[in-house]
Amino acid sequence: MTAYIQSVGMIEFTSIAAGIEAADRMMKASSVEILMMKTICPGKFLAAVHGDVAAVQASVAAGIDGADGAVADHFVIPSIDQSVISAMSGIAGKPQGCSLGIIETFSASSAIVAADRAAKTAEVDIAEVRIAMGLGGKAFCLLTGDVAAVSMATQAAADACAETAMLVRSVVIPSVTPEVMSSIL
Repeated sequence: MTAYIQSVGMIEFTSIAAGIEAADRMMKASSVEILMMKTICPGKFLAAVHGDVAAVQASVAAGIDGADGAVADHFVIPSIDQSVISAMSGIAGKPQGCSLGIIETFSASSAIVAADRAAKTAEVDIAEVRIAMGLGGKAFCLLTGDVAAVSMATQAAADACAETAMLVRSVVIPSVTPEVMSSIL
C-alpha cells in the first residue's frame, strides 16, 4: 500500500534573495512546516513546505505574490507519495527490478511532480530525485521496477512535465546493466 504525507508545496525562485524573502512570507502566511529550503544551481532558491492542503495553498500563494516575478516554477501536491520524499532525501530503498526509467526536467519542481505522478501511476520504486545541484538548473528522477510498470510510470511522468513545457527527455531502459545501475544510484 502506498503511503502519503500531508500536502506539499514548493516554489523554485530565480533569485536567492527574492526566494529567502518570499520563504519568510510563506511561513508567516499560514500554519505550515518547512520541508526544504536551500540554494540550488544556477543561483536559484527552493522553498518547500508541508501541512494541510489549504495552509500549503495559502503559503505558496503568499510566496508567489511576494516574489516580484522571480518564480521559475511551483506546485502544490495535495497528498505526495512518501517514496518521493525519501528519494529527494537520498534515503530511498534498494531499487527493485531491472528496468530503469529516467525523466529529465528543466526545473527541480517539475522533477518532483514527475516522480509523484510516476509513483501514483504504477508499481515502481522512486530510486532517486536529483534536484539541480551540478545540473545547470535541471533535475531528474529515476524509477525502477518491471518493464511494463516502468514504461507506464515514465510515460505518465513525462506527460505531466510536457503539460508545463518542463520535459527535457524521458527514457526507459528495459534491462539496465548492473554496472550502470550501481554507478548511478
